[in-house]
Amino acid sequence: MRSRVVRVGTFVLAGTATLAGAVGIALHYTGWPAEALVLATSGAPYLMIGAIVGAVGFAATRQWLATGVSVVVAAVGVATQAPLYIADTGGDGHPVTVMQANLLFDGADPSALVEAVRTRDVAVLTVNELTRTAVTDLGAAGLDQLLPYRYLAPGQTASGTGIWSRYPLSDTVEYDGYVLNQISATATVPEVGPVSVYAFHPVPPVYDTDVWADELSRLDAVLRRSPADRPVVVGGDFNATYDHSRFRAMASGRFADAAEQAGAGHLVTYPTDKRLPPLVGIDHFLLAGAHATSVETVAMPGADHKALVARIVLERR
Repeated sequence: MRSRVVRVGTFVLAGTATLAGAVGIALHYTGWPAEALVLATSGAPYLMIGAIVGAVGFAATRQWLATGVSVVVAAVGVATQAPLYIADTGGDGHPVTVMQANLLFDGADPSALVEAVRTRDVAVLTVNELTRTAVTDLGAAGLDQLLPYRYLAPGQTASGTGIWSRYPLSDTVEYDGYVLNQISATATVPEVGPVSVYAFHPVPPVYDTDVWADELSRLDAVLRRSPADRPVVVGGDFNATYDHSRFRAMASGRFADAAEQAGAGHLVTYPTDKRLPPLVGIDHFLLAGAHATSVETVAMPGADHKALVARIVLERR
């Protein structure tokens, strides 16, 4: 009797786990705008793991047809995530290190950020949730000596955005019609020429999923209008993961996700201010006319995100 209960329980658990894996795959491929589904999509890779658990459970109970179904679901799930682990080979060019950081208003330790810029030889820095206090504190910590050129749109709490650069900046733009500040500038890089730099921060889906989806679509349109005769570097807290179809739409055509290019895998960046470790990767670099050779996360004391540091190669024109 007990063995029958265990067998039935294992079967039910395996079926539930396989169904969870199938749901994760559906979330990956669809763009349903309902808030619960958008948030669930952030956890799609964790749901997909369920299919592997299901295959083991069905195999343990000798349910071979069900095992085959679970294996197929697991294989499809693996296929959705495999591009993050397979590096693309890029061509020759000019190497540059770029960094993206969400500062949690003025919560991030300015000295830690400046030290990360210094030790990693960062040439271009994009930041989100930049307050006027943070601008002052970062300057006092020495950021302006390392990256003397800047274009900033600071704000209260989450709205502020900024670009610091080792290279001169021109053609600065702040884009209207967004809840948070979205900006761009042109960096003049020796041996390369003009490079378009964007710092983005669309609203999180918990603000309003329709606004979230609209902002991602409009920011995608902004990138599609960027000059095609030069490299483009886009850093930001996109409030979207690799599994959100709207983010993958942005990382298509002439644009690519730096982490995917480098085969860096799942780089989880948020949240870092909880007892649990960070669970989702919502900070990204998008590149055009450039190729990432490595991307890594960097702990940022006082912030609720890890920073991203990407080593990229800019194509010479």
